[in-house]
Amino acid sequence: MAEFGPTLEFNRELAPLTTFNTGGRAGLFLEVDSAQLLARAIKAARRLKLPYFVIGGGSNLLVSDDGFDGLIIRVAIGGLSLAGENEIVCGAGEDLMALVDFATENSLTGLEFAAGIYGTVGGAIYGNAGAYGGEIKDVLTGLTLVDQEGEMKTVEPDYCRFGYRDSYLKTTKEIVVDARFRLAPGEGVAIKGRVDDILSSRAAKHPQEGQTCGCFFKNLIDPKEEYGKLPAGRLLEEAGAKGMSVGGARVYDNHANMIINTGKATSKDIRQLADILIKKVHDKFGITLEEEVIQIGNF
Repeated sequence: MAEFGPTLEFNRELAPLTTFNTGGRAGLFLEVDSAQLLARAIKAARRLKLPYFVIGGGSNLLVSDDGFDGLIIRVAIGGLSLAGENEIVCGAGEDLMALVDFATENSLTGLEFAAGIYGTVGGAIYGNAGAYGGEIKDVLTGLTLVDQEGEMKTVEPDYCRFGYRDSYLKTTKEIVVDARFRLAPGEGVAIKGRVDDILSSRAAKHPQEGQTCGCFFKNLIDPKEEYGKLPAGRLLEEAGAKGMSVGGARVYDNHANMIINTGKATSKDIRQLADILIKKVHDKFGITLEEEVIQIGNF
């Protein structure tokens, strides 16, 4: 395994690297802090015919209790800088909230909607993260990717074919290593006020204790609703989701679209509870909820 360098780890526990804090171990684990190291790791994995999976901040991620019998690559590529007029260049491994804070500190507006969203910038682009009427695609102007051959390329946002909580990257499995955002000049106090308002709103609805990935299911496209989305949480609440639990996994009392680990949940508990919720909504409304969460390993 010399191809992966001296920082390769064996039998690494994955639960602490996820916001659910569940799941087993990775046979092999490698954290990379540059595009070059990421590209080298992917080329080595392909040469060795070794299954691999790339993670970021571990939000929207459910790891099997059996772990992953292959290589987990964690992208930890940092860097935040101003580039040109009203532009920010950001490494994919930066926390999304770090990007929001950097924009606020530099009196740049356009990213306030992302305040409090879990995960890294790379993951936010991969899933076109959004809230409060905004999405990451709205401010993205370019990005650098590493493809499944371990080759790097720079692309325009249109390449990603963004949809609601979706992008073409989910099909190509290309990995974001850095991104460029164009914002608008604003007034620092006003921007910070908007960020604080959104964080307060999230604090009122999101669990302050327990472990969660945030919303488990995607909202539904509906032009008649605020921001054009019918909240999955409303359907779940009307279907009687609140108060339901399986093992240590429970639906959050203040938000029916959130599953929390009360402290002793397994990934199997979470998976079983999610399946029950899907069935309840389908039975009541004839609607099949689509998950935001990505699974790793066997369930």
